[in-house]
This record gives sequence, C-alpha cells and structure tokens, in this order.
Amino acid sequence: NIFHVLALGFPPAEPSATTRAYFGSINFFGGPSENSLKTSTVLADMEANNPDAMFVFLSDVWLDKVSVTERLRRLFTGYSSMPPTAFVFCGNFLSAVGEPGYAAKLKDHLKLLGELIAEFTQLASHSMFLFVPGPADPGSPNIFPRPPLPTHVTQDLAKLVPKAQFLTNPARVQYCTQEIVIFREDIVTKLCRNAIYFPETGDIPSHFAKTITCQAHLAPLPLHTCPVFWDHDRALSLYPLPDLIITADKFEPFTAENLGCQVINPGTFSKHDFSFKTYIPSSKTVEDSQVPAED
Repeated sequence: NIFHVLALGFPPAEPSATTRAYFGSINFFGGPSENSLKTSTVLADMEANNPDAMFVFLSDVWLDKVSVTERLRRLFTGYSSMPPTAFVFCGNFLSAVGEPGYAAKLKDHLKLLGELIAEFTQLASHSMFLFVPGPADPGSPNIFPRPPLPTHVTQDLAKLVPKAQFLTNPARVQYCTQEIVIFREDIVTKLCRNAIYFPETGDIPSHFAKTITCQAHLAPLPLHTCPVFWDHDRALSLYPLPDLIITADKFEPFTAENLGCQVINPGTFSKHDFSFKTYIPSSKTVEDSQVPAED
C-alpha cells in the first residue's frame, strides 16, 4: 500500500487583527502588562508623533575584525547627531569560531566596543544597545531559547555603556504598540535544506516569510535539526503575528512581508559590504542601509 499525497500546504496564516478580534486585549506577547499594549491609544499617539524613532539592526558583528570596528566607528559618527532608539547587535561577535579562549577574547573585544561607544556621548546617553547571542557565542548549548551572554563576559561593556542590555535568543522587544521579535539562527539555510518540496517559482525570502508566519513558529523544524527546550517552546511562537520579525541569518539580506508582518534579514555585516537594516516604527518602513567606505 502506498500513501499518495495529492496536495500539501500550510495551515492558513491569520492576520494579527483577526486574532485580536477574537481574544480582545489578552497579552500573548509577554512583558509586565496584563493587557496587550496594542490597545493603548496613548502609546499609539506617542508612536505616531515620534517619526524620528529608529531601530538599527546588524548581524554577525565580528568585533575581532579591524574593518568591522572601523565601520562601526563610522556608523556611530553618522548617527551621533540623531541617536536612534536602539542599536541591535546580533552574534556571532567573533569570526574565530571554535578557537580556544573564545570567551576571553569576546570579553576583551566587547570592552573595546564599550570604549568606542562611550566616545559618542549622545549615543551612549540616548540610544539603547541590545545584544543577541549567536550560535557560537558562549552561554549555553545550541538549544533554543538561549540565555543572554554570560555576565562575566559582558560586565566591562555594561559598566562603560549603562544603556546596554543583553537579550535572550530569541528576544522580544515592545516599542509602544509594536511587537518586534529577534531571532539569531541560520534558519533560512536549515529550512531550505530540510524542505519536503523546494518551490519552483518565487523567491526564497517570500517563501521563508510565508513558512514561519503560516506555521506561527520561528523554527518549524524537527527537534534533531533545531533543538528546542520543550517547556519553553512558547518563546518561539509567532501567534498572534508580530509587527516585525528579524531573522539574523548568514543568508543574503532581504525584506519580505506576509499578512502585515514584515520579516527581515540584515545579513552578515562584513560579508555584504557592511550593510544593515533600519526600521522606522511610525511608518512601519524598513530601509536598506550601508556604511560607506572612506571618501
């Protein structure tokens, strides 16, 4: 007997507005508030009236590369007169993956980064600096969700930059009414490798965005491919759909969208001509950005 499959598809994705129409003000996203901040008119007004708010996303920020630290200095110089709401740095934070003394080297380079940021007093006092660990960074086995970078590695940076915060992987950020999910994993590559049927039409970013939004999960893969702590699988849930998902992946940079949920990948900072992504919450726009070479 042979089991014949005539059609195979995703469960239908559900727009965030549809979910909230059924569940009201229940807070699915997390955080201290009992009610979803999506319903707050005060925060919605603050969001709309602050067009200067901006998030800057960089991935694979290899601090042991001189070219990377030089471009970071140029990046901070460019933003020093108009500090963004937050810089989000995703690992890995060193290019020398697997070498002995990785944690000690990372501590030293994070301290140097802290000293660099501290030179720009406007940024250090007005912008948040958020750090999401990568697959090779110390802290835990490669099982999701991952804890933040260990305190003994980050303490020097934290003293130099009081507004630095070290997040879990994946991480959730609430800005006014907007929900932002950050995930550092080469998940696009894994999904392509484990696809039952690789699409013949369309582009990979669009298919990827549709996959994770329809599955309402950051890693819809078998546990042996992408291990997850079963008791904490909720951390990878995408229900209801957030406003923005950052999947920091070594795949080429992209921006895609499905049912009002934007999915972006900043790409490896140094491998893609020092490109990064910026997000403007007031207009919900994603912009492709790049740190230029010296004139």
